[in-house]
Amino acid sequence: MDTIRIKDKTFAVSIKEEDILKEVERVADAINRDLTGKNPLFLCVLNGSFMFASDLMKRISIPCEISFVKLASYQGVSSTGVIKEVIGLNEDISGRTVVIVEDIVDTGLTMQRLLETLGTRNPAEIHIATLLVKPDKLQVELDIEYAAMQIPNDFIVGYGLDYDGFGRNYKDIYTLV
Repeated sequence: MDTIRIKDKTFAVSIKEEDILKEVERVADAINRDLTGKNPLFLCVLNGSFMFASDLMKRISIPCEISFVKLASYQGVSSTGVIKEVIGLNEDISGRTVVIVEDIVDTGLTMQRLLETLGTRNPAEIHIATLLVKPDKLQVELDIEYAAMQIPNDFIVGYGLDYDGFGRNYKDIYTLV
């Protein structure tokens, strides 16, 4: 499908699944190389990162664990700027290597809040792995070591990303027309 319609909006395909998976493989290779011997805890941010997390974890070959946290800062097509922690982390991360797995970093405010929250739990180190980064929209400085792709400041859906809860199920990424 070259275009899809979700609610009142039309989206056109912008990143095909095969291109996404090539970049996921590259990120996984880098994590496997860099974190060998560290038994990282992959902390996946729901709901958006579930497809990226799944494909990434299939390619991680080092011993590791996975857990999930749910944060929300979006409403419709724009960030509310208010971060709500819905489901918290139950694992003890003290002294652990943590890899945050995120779908997209745009303003960086959600990630900054998550880093601050996790930092109070004394992890040995925290790394960021994200499918997408919008460098032109970043409002805070972040050390994003594992970014699959940089994209322009467009609204997108698919591959886990949504518009008002819809569109996460598409295997490709679509940009708002």
